[in-house]
This record gives sequence, structure tokens and C-alpha cells, in this order.
Amino acid sequence: MKTRLALKINAGAKRTQFAGRHGDAWKLRVAAPPVDGKANAAILKFIAQIAGVRASEITIISGQTSSTKLLEIEGIDADSMNRAILMSNEESHAT
Repeated sequence: MKTRLALKINAGAKRTQFAGRHGDAWKLRVAAPPVDGKANAAILKFIAQIAGVRASEITIISGQTSSTKLLEIEGIDADSMNRAILMSNEESHAT
């Protein structure tokens, strides 16, 4: 099982967290700067943590150097991924 996840990235934020929707994509604020692949590495680590998978199970299909990215995530379906994102939002707003 796998799913695709469209993201609109805002790099250099205070902390890494989801920030709602942007059309069909999820907006993701990333604390890492968009330099030398640091933001991409932070995105993979964060999404892996949210999805409960290894970062190696996530592939950036498109947008390697863009703020609009499409990821493919092994080991989780679309509904479970969306629930995990919503739960991570609730947890980040509770702190």
C-alpha cells in the first residue's frame, strides 16, 4: 500500500508543522532552510514521523528544488495519511 501526498512548502519557518490546505496540497512549514537539501531532508524526516514509516520509504516524485512537492509514501494509505496529518495539527496546536 502506498499513497501520494502533494505539499506546498514554506521553508525557514519557526518550526515544522502543517498549516492547512492550499488547493489540493497540504501546506507545510519547515524549520530547515532551503539550502543544500536541508529542507527536503527535514520534510522526509517529519513526514516519516507523522506517517509512522521510515524516511527511506518516502520518495520525492516531483519538486526536488521547488516549493511544490509530490511525495510517494510506502506503507500507508491516503485516508490514514490524512488522519495522521490532522492529528499532528491537533497536537501542535495543543502545545
